[in-house]
Amino acid sequence: MLGPQIWASMRPGLSRGISRNMKGKKVDIAGIYPPVTTPFTATAEVDYGKLEENLNKLGTFPFRATQATVEMTVSMAQVGADAAMVVTPFYYRGRMSSAALIHHYTKVADLSPIPVVLYSVPANTGLDLPVDAVVTLSQHPNIIGIKDSGGDVTKIGLMVHKTSKQDFQVLAGSVGFLLASYAVGAVGSICGLANVLGAQVCQLERLCLTGQWEAAQTLQHRLIEPNSAVTRRFGIPGLKKTMDWFGYYGGPCRAPLQELSPAMEEALRLDFSNNGWL
Repeated sequence: MLGPQIWASMRPGLSRGISRNMKGKKVDIAGIYPPVTTPFTATAEVDYGKLEENLNKLGTFPFRATQATVEMTVSMAQVGADAAMVVTPFYYRGRMSSAALIHHYTKVADLSPIPVVLYSVPANTGLDLPVDAVVTLSQHPNIIGIKDSGGDVTKIGLMVHKTSKQDFQVLAGSVGFLLASYAVGAVGSICGLANVLGAQVCQLERLCLTGQWEAAQTLQHRLIEPNSAVTRRFGIPGLKKTMDWFGYYGGPCRAPLQELSPAMEEALRLDFSNNGWL
């Protein structure tokens, strides 16, 4: 098993991630990213051996930043990150006006030594980062893009359009609307399903980027139900269960998340088998 100290010593070989924004160079965040799950032991401690196994398997796909994820996951303080994805503040969401959000992100970006990616995930925060705030923040030299998980393709297209004069990139936050997001100008996705069906998600990216829209539509349709199953329906417990089915290590969840019931597990399996993945 490779512990944190050994991972840190491997840093020189783990350099395939996003290029750093040094001396004015653009940080390119286009592509498909799996938000890698953290494997735990039965006693709820991080299982570094299983993390290594999962990353070795994920590394066979043309993802962006899999090695960078190793650095950030295991030894962030020592290794350093290439960019920081910052979720919207939401504890007092009734007070989170566009002006308040702009002020917050501006301060973060001013002080951050690395580029900032905005992160809007209203299903978890109850707060959607408004387009006008995104447009204003896109003008900040240290804010390079946004991951939008809201699922509003009209908004994604509008953000692409309104920020077209800036060095700003839009990522879809889910496979469920990936084809539509590419069609309106998104450059990639950070998506949970990539941890399970990585080859298929990368294939969808390739089809979209090469204009093979009919084939892309067929594949997109087959990914919608599995994607919903490991995100909105069953969340992290569902994602980890399917990782076990597909040869990765999902393992147990930490409390307060609970394992799936037999009925939930069967419903999850059907969403994959009915679309030809199991």
